[in-house]
Amino acid sequence: MSDFGVFSLLPPLLAIGLAIVTRRPMLSLFLGIWSGAVIYTESLGIAQTFNWIVGAIIADDGFHVQILLFTLLLGSGVALIWRLGGATAVREWATAHLGTQRAVGFTTWILGIAMFFDDYANTAIVGSTMREISDQLRISREKLAYIVDSTAAPVATIGLSSWVAFQLSLISDAYDGLGAEGAPTAFETFFWSIPYNTYALLAIVMVGIIVITRRDYGEMLDAEHRASSTGAVSREDAQPLQEVQKDLGEPIEDRPMLRTFFGPVVVLIAVTLAGAFWTGYQSWTSTQAEEGASTAIGTAAAEEDAVQVFVDIVGSGDFAGALIWGSFAMVATAIAIGLAYDLFDLGTAVDTILDGFRLMLTAVTILVLAWTISAVAEELGTGEYVTGVVGDAIPVELLPIVILFVAAFIAFTMGSSWATMGIVTPIAIELAYDLTGTFDIMPVIVGAVFSGAIFGDHASPISDTTVLSATFTGADLIDHVRTQLPYAATVMFVVVICYLLNGYLGVSPLFFLPLGVLLLIALVRGLSELDAARKGLNPVAADSLEEPAEADRPTE
Repeated sequence: MSDFGVFSLLPPLLAIGLAIVTRRPMLSLFLGIWSGAVIYTESLGIAQTFNWIVGAIIADDGFHVQILLFTLLLGSGVALIWRLGGATAVREWATAHLGTQRAVGFTTWILGIAMFFDDYANTAIVGSTMREISDQLRISREKLAYIVDSTAAPVATIGLSSWVAFQLSLISDAYDGLGAEGAPTAFETFFWSIPYNTYALLAIVMVGIIVITRRDYGEMLDAEHRASSTGAVSREDAQPLQEVQKDLGEPIEDRPMLRTFFGPVVVLIAVTLAGAFWTGYQSWTSTQAEEGASTAIGTAAAEEDAVQVFVDIVGSGDFAGALIWGSFAMVATAIAIGLAYDLFDLGTAVDTILDGFRLMLTAVTILVLAWTISAVAEELGTGEYVTGVVGDAIPVELLPIVILFVAAFIAFTMGSSWATMGIVTPIAIELAYDLTGTFDIMPVIVGAVFSGAIFGDHASPISDTTVLSATFTGADLIDHVRTQLPYAATVMFVVVICYLLNGYLGVSPLFFLPLGVLLLIALVRGLSELDAARKGLNPVAADSLEEPAEADRPTE
């Protein structure tokens, strides 16, 4: 239990509340951190505040520094692509081939699923790729940010990525801590937990439902009608984290070529994946050598499960380092293309790189402050306090739902799904084993932890993926949170229904997942109709470049 008790909740809740009310995330985060320092030191806490900020930058063996460097380099890559006219070429191509909002939304959704290997790269690549055509077709920045955000962490947590490696390590450590005989392998538990990571699966499906039906509700409905009717893709007083045209000026449009966009992006993806797999293979072979095992993949696969070997290699990869190599290669490729086609000189290239750094300063600042408030919550024991309050007098049937909400609240207040998983996973596994004496329920418990952590991450304005999604789509951070939250809450409601069916009626994922999809479709239709009727709007905003279908026309 936390030494600071209920006061451990104050800093993150203060930061989140102020951010939503004032729409000033940087000030709100700083005040939240400062309040934590006051509680921690029982004084003004100025020195502790800045010690925490510095510590957050250099934390996790330099992982945060690597992410900051990746973000800055990626900003330079985006700036170079813009200057070379790559965004213009994509806009012209997409206008010719993706003539409707539904087509653009669907393409964005598919791209988000395809970028399964890293949530940071996902938000950067998909957000930057689709922003121009999205603006062209009058899709609100809020809608684009939602699609990007909801196909980042949910996809990464079930795909081959650093997320999976982290999750496997948590399960393995928790099993080791139990010291019980007959425990399944960490990979086996993770694999069977995927259907119970119901929030991640249904969040991805929810995006598909929204973009295909084009039905909206909540503040997203207002945003879509604003964009459709006025062309204002952002609210009048919005403060986008990134404004490419305003910050970088007009692009070179003499010879807009798709290669100036896709060349650097393809290099980014290829180098990142190759770097991750190479570092993973190096680490895996080193481990095999230390254990005296064969370092030949084929031989090892004969002794173990081939999929397990592959996951071990992926899980050992240095994804943060690989992202830096990929983003640097992206910048180098863009410069090479610009010089080769005589689109600019070296001096202009260097100036554009620096402009790209400046483009990311707001996002980098918010990232650092978000990491710091997470560190403050960890220092004050916020997660331990919330988990301790829950206690162990819980019916087994309700245990997954309780764990779901605990993980969601911790992730919401800490702004980090990884930190939440790290805190909750070992406690949840131990609690489940103590209550049941078996490992049968472990996949459900693990899935509930991951589901709750990702929901809390989505709902929180201090989450790094939330910040980066708003950054690369050019959205206002708080507008993104306010418009995404009703959709995330809808999915969470369906997840609870699925868990209740599983806990009390024994309904398996084979049946409750399709039922969840049908329930989402019904809820989207019903909520969009109700909200539109209340506001005097059509539940489907008019597509600026297509004749609305009969069903989409306003009713008398």
